[in-house]
Amino acid sequence: MAAGYRDRTYIRKDIILILSEYGEMNQTKLLSYCGLNIAKHKEILVDMEQKGLIERKEEPWGKKTIIKFKVSTKGYEFCKLILEPYEDMFPRGKGEE
Repeated sequence: MAAGYRDRTYIRKDIILILSEYGEMNQTKLLSYCGLNIAKHKEILVDMEQKGLIERKEEPWGKKTIIKFKVSTKGYEFCKLILEPYEDMFPRGKGEE
């Protein structure tokens, strides 16, 4: 993913696309693949989960709990119907700097 400022719309699309490509991912790997910081961007995951765009699952792993995410059907549809046309209309990198 590109370095620098990214609009939250594109961050949401990147999260959906990465999860679509890899299926289910733990929170740390997902944020890393998307080039995001957990402290700054965890709220986006929470918001997307609350809106039903992604699904969260907690799995015990020893004494720890692993948080995993996957795209919901609603998330796929949202990406196809809203985010992809948005990026076609307003491509990344143009006017973001």
